[in-house]
Amino acid sequence: MAKPTAGTKRDGSATAGSFVTHLECSRTGEKHPAGVLSGLSRAGAPLLARYDLERLAAAVDKAAVAARPPDMWRYREFLPLGAAPPVSLGENMTPLVPMPGLEKRLGVAGVLIKDEGHLPTGSFKARGMAVAVSMARALGVTSIAIPTAGNAGAALAAYASRAGIESYVFTPADTPEVTASEIAFHGAKVWRVAGLVGDCARVVADGAKVKGWFELTTLKEPYRVEGKKTMGLELAEQLGWRLPDAVFYPTGGGVCLIAMWKVFKELQAIGWIDGSLPRMVAVQSTGCAPIVKAFDAGKAVSEPWGAVTTEIHGVRVPNPLGGDLVLDVLYKSGGFATAVDDAAVHETRARIAAEDGLHLCPEGAATVVALEMERARGRIKAGDRVVLFNSASGLKSPMPPMTRRLEPGAAIDFARL
Repeated sequence: MAKPTAGTKRDGSATAGSFVTHLECSRTGEKHPAGVLSGLSRAGAPLLARYDLERLAAAVDKAAVAARPPDMWRYREFLPLGAAPPVSLGENMTPLVPMPGLEKRLGVAGVLIKDEGHLPTGSFKARGMAVAVSMARALGVTSIAIPTAGNAGAALAAYASRAGIESYVFTPADTPEVTASEIAFHGAKVWRVAGLVGDCARVVADGAKVKGWFELTTLKEPYRVEGKKTMGLELAEQLGWRLPDAVFYPTGGGVCLIAMWKVFKELQAIGWIDGSLPRMVAVQSTGCAPIVKAFDAGKAVSEPWGAVTTEIHGVRVPNPLGGDLVLDVLYKSGGFATAVDDAAVHETRARIAAEDGLHLCPEGAATVVALEMERARGRIKAGDRVVLFNSASGLKSPMPPMTRRLEPGAAIDFARL
């Protein structure tokens, strides 16, 4: 359990007016109080927020949600803030983009891509950070640190600056320059670290003892999960409260799979979902696939991956803290895990941009490759309706250089253009 820092509220007032009843240890089920600054449970496992769903359902209905502005805060009853004001940068609902060419080529009934690149700082990380930073501010936190593959650091820097909170960000040395610079540009104190995101996490954990910052590391606090539930809420509403047959998500730490499944179960419990819940699919790289390895072996807990060789930054998490939670989602949903080759991801990203006009990030392109593979294997059927998640704007990842030039004053052979 994290120790409260100076200025931290201890009376639970940060969740006053919310429907959160308590925080629950994901391993033991032990209840922890809500409304106080929390890290891992006493058992060293992630904490999950639990709600009074009966009271929530009595307070709001689908029509009331539909009448609200089209942003993630339209689902405020499903979030922990209560009366606390959100730290917001305009978190709009993200579009579902039809992919008719992909449907025809693969012979699949429906393929939609939910494009998270439209969110502030260009990635899905805005959802979790908006809620986590809002709760941190409500709890009196004045300094936050995070390890990140890149996009989470950019989102933290932006929301922390908005909230007036000091931020420290540690990112792998090979993080794309555009993302590392974005983090610094938003006012964070940022350092490149030799190694992977786990090495960055050790810096954050060690520094907490000296600097007194709050660790916003993935799943080491309970509220980033709650913010990421909104992608599942949006998806349900956009599809008329009838979910697809399968959801493919690029998986590093796996928080989004955990969050979406959590809110799908909450929606099912209050009777908002028509039909069955989707199969959840974790997409990793063959160069870093601890979830896939564990799933294929039928294990309940993932083991640390050995040598990491993938260049796909968002899935380079060799030892995810919530690996057991991700696997539980896959098993309970009837889903699966699958690994794709980096070379196929880069080829597919370029092809989708050139042929379909949609600029995916590498992680988003990985879900397309996974769908192609799983359709060929038969785990995706012709009649399935599938949603793939593009987790960030393609503009945040490197592209091949454009080298064609025309010299001023020189004759132009237009037939060769």
